[in-house]
Amino acid sequence: MALTDSKSSIEDGRPPDPALWAIDDVVSYFKAAGFEEQAAAFRDQEIDGKSLLLMTRNDVLTGLSLKLGPALKIYEYHVKLLQTQHLKSGPP
Repeated sequence: MALTDSKSSIEDGRPPDPALWAIDDVVSYFKAAGFEEQAAAFRDQEIDGKSLLLMTRNDVLTGLSLKLGPALKIYEYHVKLLQTQHLKSGPP
């Protein structure tokens, strides 16, 4: 059994499927995306990959107690994108 490219199983230290991310993976993702300050809110609220994929726009805008500007960017450019990609890829 040959191993394929290691990127298929781990990407930047995180599993490629966001549903498999631990809380630390979610925090690392948002830190890497430039939301260093806001990433702590995901840890405080114990948001793992499965929770992230279930978040609504309202959850991000009000539930994380973030400033509106960063919260909108986090939802529109990251949470929504991850949810869409996850739906397209289907269950593992």
